[in-house]
Formats: sequence, structure tokens, C-alpha cells
Amino acid sequence: MLTSRSPDAVALFFGLMKAGGCPCFLEPGLDTKALCGRMAAVGLRRLVLEGEAETLAGDFEGGVVTVHCLASMLSRETDSGGDGESLTADDLAMMQFTSGSTGQPRGVLLTHGNLCSNADGIIARTSLGPRERLLHVMPLHHTNGVNNQLVAPLIAGASIVLVEAFRATDIEGQIAEYGATYMTGVPTMYSRVLPHLHDRAKRRSLKFLRCGSAPITVSLHRQIEAAFGVPLIVSYGVSEATCTSTMNPPTDRRIGSVGTVLRGQEIRLFRPATGEEVAEGCEGEIAIGGPSVMRGYVGDVGDQPVRDGWLRSGDLGRVDRDGYLIITGRLKDVIIRAGENLPPHVIEAVLEQHPAVRACCVVGVPHVDLGEVPVAFIQARPEERVSVDELKALVGAELSRIYIPSDIRFVEAWPETSIGKVDRRALKAVLGVA
Repeated sequence: MLTSRSPDAVALFFGLMKAGGCPCFLEPGLDTKALCGRMAAVGLRRLVLEGEAETLAGDFEGGVVTVHCLASMLSRETDSGGDGESLTADDLAMMQFTSGSTGQPRGVLLTHGNLCSNADGIIARTSLGPRERLLHVMPLHHTNGVNNQLVAPLIAGASIVLVEAFRATDIEGQIAEYGATYMTGVPTMYSRVLPHLHDRAKRRSLKFLRCGSAPITVSLHRQIEAAFGVPLIVSYGVSEATCTSTMNPPTDRRIGSVGTVLRGQEIRLFRPATGEEVAEGCEGEIAIGGPSVMRGYVGDVGDQPVRDGWLRSGDLGRVDRDGYLIITGRLKDVIIRAGENLPPHVIEAVLEQHPAVRACCVVGVPHVDLGEVPVAFIQARPEERVSVDELKALVGAELSRIYIPSDIRFVEAWPETSIGKVDRRALKAVLGVA
């Protein structure tokens, strides 16, 4: 489905599920070549277009893909195709693509049981019910936009305000107009909204905010809570486990963590090299178990990440004595310099301490002698000044010589995925790294 953010598109999505289909929202903005490649990779044969996307219909004439325009579908009276009563928890419900921030997007197959299990954990943790109203601003092709912001609130009986598009300048007015009680976004969205908050009275209906899908700094977390005047509930999850696996309890959140495991799910940490489970407080690869774990990938995608019932996320973290999970990095992002593991987030945290640094991203690039070395991209605050040597000295003083970036580049912005994650692959491409 390549559609706008319309109620008709959402109704079609759930209608296809009810009829026994396995729908998938596609990312808007893909050109025909990329769209065909993605569809061919996972075997999609029917494409529903809506709005501006209908202009692509002619590009598929004579091909293997059957194209439908949503407007013409709605103008016809047809049989519903199924009442949903024969569906079971093990039947496929939908497919979604991973974000692709560290690799090519993969098609994830989710069952009705996956969706219901994930929603149950979210509803129990946030006490969602008929009195809640979500301001929906996330893309529909992303797991957060579907499972967190369509499936869970609808099962809970909550209402959803599906705005046309995310615009930072509109958020405060939309909260006031629709009486939204909560919204969910990624850190980038919130940071863009902050300068446009002017009237606390317009936000009086808000009870809490949710944040996930990308790391958030402690500093930004506190800024968001101070500006909005409500708690920010940070969570963690991956597309392959439907959406959300851990979340901070709203009344007992710990800033800097992604909370405790949701009802019905399990979290374990394993040493990547040996597969052994790590002790409390030690870093390991996050593995997720339980009924929210996907059926599997579709298409030729190489190794499957589910082993012995545990989904290996590729994310690194540690769990404290109270069960709160702290994300410490991404396995694929770790820079191996002369045999030493350098997690980018450690270097980023030090650089972001400097008052002139608004944000930074560190990536690894090949080095003929050391294997890999870190390179830092810096977004500086316009009113501040800082030199490359000053930042390198800061890293050396706070960490050690081996953590000092081999190069530091100042940029006004960096490439992002469609949901606002830093696109590390694109940053590496800037440096000539494939």
C-alpha cells in the first residue's frame, strides 16, 4: 500500500487483515525503480495507490504487479471477502520493512498473535483506554506508526487523530484543537517541536509523551519534559519483535534507560562472541523472547536472527539490578581499532558535553594499519565556537588516546531515514565508504 495518511487507507489496511490478507505500508517517496525492487524482493504482487501516488500507476502497466487505485476501489460495492472469524493467532496479519538505517530494509512477517501480544503489553504499561486520544504523527510504513499508534490504541478503545503530516510548527495547535492526551515521536521530531511551543494552556490536555525508535540523550529528554510539562516515556523495541519490548513505567521512569520488559515478553543479554548469557550489570547483545517475536523474514535475506527461540537484536545493552534496560550501542556500529572495541555512543556522549556541540554522530571508517578509526560529524550551535583540536583534546582527556576521532567534520545537517534516525550508511558514503 502506497497511500496518504488517510482514514480510508487505515480502514483498507485492517480490512485486508480481516479478509485474511497480509498488507504492507510502503515508504512514500520511493521512485518506481526502488519501489519495484522492494516489491520484487519480497514477492508483493498487488499495489494499492492513493493520492499523489496514483500518478505512478502507468509505470506498472504490462508488468507482474496488479495496480489498484484506492479511490476507484471505494466507489465500488464489493463483498467484504471474509468476516475474520476463521483467523487464528498464528495467521499472518501484516508485513513491515525494517528501517534500513544500518543495512538494506528487510520484510518482516507478523502474525495476529504478534500484534495482539505487543498491544497487550503497551496497554498494560500505559493504562490506555477509551479516554485517551493519540496525536498520530509517525509514518504509517514504520512499525511505530502501525503497532504503537494504530493497533494498540484501537484495541484499547482509544481514539486517534491522524494528521496529514508531521509539521513541527503545527503540533501545539493540533494538541489544542483535538484535545490530544498523548503523542509518540522520535527524538528528532521533539527537538524540532521545542522552538515552537509558546502557550502551555494549549497543551493542557496532554498527560504524557512517548519516545522510541532512536536513541535520546539525557539532555534532550530533560528539555522535552521541561518544555511540554509532562512525563516523556522512553521505550525500546525492534520491528522483528513487532514493535515495543521494554518501556519506562510512567510513574517510575528512569531517564537514561528504556525501562523494564513489557508483560508477555522476555529480555536476555548474550556475549556476541560466545553466545553465553551475561551477568547482571554486564554488557551484552539484547535478545528478545515471547509471543511478539516475528514469524520470520521474507525473501532472500541471509541469516535469520532468531536462534533457539531468541531474537538477536544486534543492539547492545545492560540491565541493572531493578530490571531497567540501558542501551549501550549497536553491534554493527562498534568500531574495532587495533583490536579494541570503541562504541560510537561513548565518543558521542563526550563530544555532546561541549557547549558548542548541538549533536554529533560517530562512524567507523577503514584504516590501512589500525583496521578502523572513528570519524565524528558535528552539528555546532551557531552562537558558539569550537575548534577540531579542542574537541579532540576533550575526547582524549575524558576517555583515552585511542578514542580520539581521526577526523572531525562540521555539518549543518546529516542524512536521516524517513523516521528521523541518523542514516549512518549515508554518512559513511560521504567519506567514500561503501
